[in-house]
Amino acid sequence: MAQVSPPKAAYDELPPELDDPLYLQALGQLDQVLAHADIDPGVAAKLRLPERALSISIPVRMDDGSLALFPGYRVQHSSVLGPTKGGVRYDVNVTLGECAALAMWMTWKCALLGLPYGGAKGGVRCDPRSLSPKELEGLTRRFTSELLPLIGPQKDIPAPDMATDEQTMAWMMDTYSMQVGHAVPEIVTGKPLSVGGSVLRPEATGIGVVMVAEEAVRRLGWSLEGSACVVQGYGKVGRVAAHELALRGARVVAVSDIAGGIYNEEGLDLPDVDAWRAEHGSLEGYPRARGVTNAELLELPCDLLVLAATEKQVTGENAPRLATRLVAEGANGPTTLEADEILAAREIPVLPDILTNAGGVAVSYFEWVQDIQRLFWTAEEIRHRLRDLMGDALDRVWTLSEEERLPFRGAALVTSIRQVAEALEARGIFP
Repeated sequence: MAQVSPPKAAYDELPPELDDPLYLQALGQLDQVLAHADIDPGVAAKLRLPERALSISIPVRMDDGSLALFPGYRVQHSSVLGPTKGGVRYDVNVTLGECAALAMWMTWKCALLGLPYGGAKGGVRCDPRSLSPKELEGLTRRFTSELLPLIGPQKDIPAPDMATDEQTMAWMMDTYSMQVGHAVPEIVTGKPLSVGGSVLRPEATGIGVVMVAEEAVRRLGWSLEGSACVVQGYGKVGRVAAHELALRGARVVAVSDIAGGIYNEEGLDLPDVDAWRAEHGSLEGYPRARGVTNAELLELPCDLLVLAATEKQVTGENAPRLATRLVAEGANGPTTLEADEILAAREIPVLPDILTNAGGVAVSYFEWVQDIQRLFWTAEEIRHRLRDLMGDALDRVWTLSEEERLPFRGAALVTSIRQVAEALEARGIFP
């Protein structure tokens, strides 16, 4: 892929607060495809930096009476296509730069699917496993209160992410609603059904991963049925993806969680795996498969490798040893720039995150629309709409990939960047 220098921007150097490995990865991906995107250099410069970012301290009264302070962030990358959209994560490694990278990827994701959103991301640096439910609620409500100047149904709509869930979103919705004096379900997505959530929203990302993978392997001349599949990350995305693969006749031979992985080349009995994990809290010790490390799991022989854990899992160090025919990114940023080059040289295609894991934001959009209309759809309607959106996006990426001889990630990024750039040029610069 052609390399180009970043366009001249108002900043001679990257602002130090954004000097983060993940943000540098997102910028590297953008800079690699700018020559193919063929957009105005000024527009390209604007897309390299977020529109706005909020850094806050969040005081929480702990169960023992002490006061703890947690750093929190919300980054909005671009609102040119509409209100910004993106998850909220609770993790010990959350940084402003990480949120900025994820917000940029969300912009590309929404543009690729044709959604009327821009990208945002937020988070709190904490260890959610060490906090009680009461402490988590206090953290969430105070975080939401601090975000009030930035968020709103037509401004910025949060959603669940790492270590946040339906309950987190219900607390956020309630906190916002108390400030305006009436229920506002459309302020967040990923809520419980009882307060305006959508069916299939919790499963949407994993379902979308398999929808894209199924169509991709068909175009590549093989089938998921009977194929050996490895799923890294057996959480909200990976578990659903594994079950969706099994429903299509695939052999899920290995899965992993934070404790490690399990491998059975004949295929895992996923309901049995689920029962073990529910009883023991992890996959560790599962008796009907061989234990493997997360590093070993990535190098197991398979037809499809689903990366559904976290960022920067396939690197320049382990990419030469991957033994798969196809990689599908269910997580954000799991493949480094160096690994991309190695996999391309080895002719192992990568279905990129901004396409493959976009099912979550697609059904979040469906939820937002349903909340605004106060009219809700069935699971069958949502699956049908999701399949159409994901299939159309894959078709545009595939076509551009063939026309311009780009890897799938490059084609997906070029498609998205052109969409955002066209809107920026049409709207112009205010004032």
